[in-house]
Amino acid sequence: MERTIGAAATSAFATPLPPATTTAASAAPAPDMEGVTAALDSAMANGAPGAMARFTGPEGVESRTVGVQDRTTGAPMDIHARFRIGSVSKTFSTVVLLQLVEEGRLELDASVNRYLPGLLPDDRITVRHLLTHRSGLADYTNAMFADTVPGFEAVRNRVFSYQELVDLSLSEPRTTEPGVAYKYSNANFVVVGMLIEKLTGRPVADAYEHRIFKPLKLRRTSYVHPDTRIKGLHVRGYLHPDAAGDPLVDSTEQTVSWAQSAGAVISSPADLNTFTRALMRGRLLSPAMLEEMTTVTPTDTTNTRFYGLGLRRYDLSCGTQVFGHTGTVQGFYTYAFSTRDGRRSLSAVANTSNHGAANTALGGTLEAAFCGKKPAAASSRAASPSAARDFSSLPAERDLPERH
Repeated sequence: MERTIGAAATSAFATPLPPATTTAASAAPAPDMEGVTAALDSAMANGAPGAMARFTGPEGVESRTVGVQDRTTGAPMDIHARFRIGSVSKTFSTVVLLQLVEEGRLELDASVNRYLPGLLPDDRITVRHLLTHRSGLADYTNAMFADTVPGFEAVRNRVFSYQELVDLSLSEPRTTEPGVAYKYSNANFVVVGMLIEKLTGRPVADAYEHRIFKPLKLRRTSYVHPDTRIKGLHVRGYLHPDAAGDPLVDSTEQTVSWAQSAGAVISSPADLNTFTRALMRGRLLSPAMLEEMTTVTPTDTTNTRFYGLGLRRYDLSCGTQVFGHTGTVQGFYTYAFSTRDGRRSLSAVANTSNHGAANTALGGTLEAAFCGKKPAAASSRAASPSAARDFSSLPAERDLPERH
């Protein structure tokens, strides 16, 4: 069954699950699509020209769209349109690297310098430290985008080498000793890209294509670096300047060379649903490797947000745990998450960035989709333990520096 509002959704990806997961799935609450729409409307109220979400579950597919995907033409948001997924790309990169681990080409707990001799100043930094953001490598994007629009325009059409990005990171003090603490850094996944290319002898684009895009038939997903275009039907992205009231900047065309394997993949809502569901269902990794990927540690003190290997886990107010990633790239916020059994998934996007309130609002789609409609009595108990854990009440985690 498929129900849509605003734009038609494509068919859901489906793979049979073991019988053991069926009972739990059948007890799952129905998605609150009114709540999803309210979250999308809230993202618009906080500065996004448009937003959309697509939910897949045992009962089928439902999608919601609000606003426009192009401010110039006024074209409404289209659930089939493609967009830049930002740091959701990190999960794609992680899957490729973990497949290489399974093939015996590298070890998770080996030093990065074993495979890329002399690259890093500390032999204690391991492959696992990169994937868990525990390497201590500084995030060069903090300085790069300290002034949001000028920083973006300086790199919009620039093509970096991986080495140049690593050098930018190494020019700054390290943030922690290896393995000691979680410190999110795009530099980690630049090095992941270098490892993939060194071990395969091919561009990272080939690894994505042959290991993920083609096997899962992700026809609207691509990695086109350093091409600046998003081909076909796509959402235009709009970057908020730092000065309040200044006009939005159309940031759609860019190389995303400043991110590459940390954030340059392009996809669509349906393809992201397919990817996260397939990952959680074990179609891309062995059970043992998926267990490694989903073993998490906290990213903050809320006891609701965690990080594994290139994968976030969010614990929602209803007790449901969802796995996936958030994404920020100039002009786009993205959420792509699935339950651990892969039966339910949500992808959501708003076409703006540098406006954290819009990102936080978009995150409210997770609570609505996976926890369903909240009882009226619960919504009035502001001090209740459930309310304290409500993911949508927490400021969104930042994948890039933001001024608003």
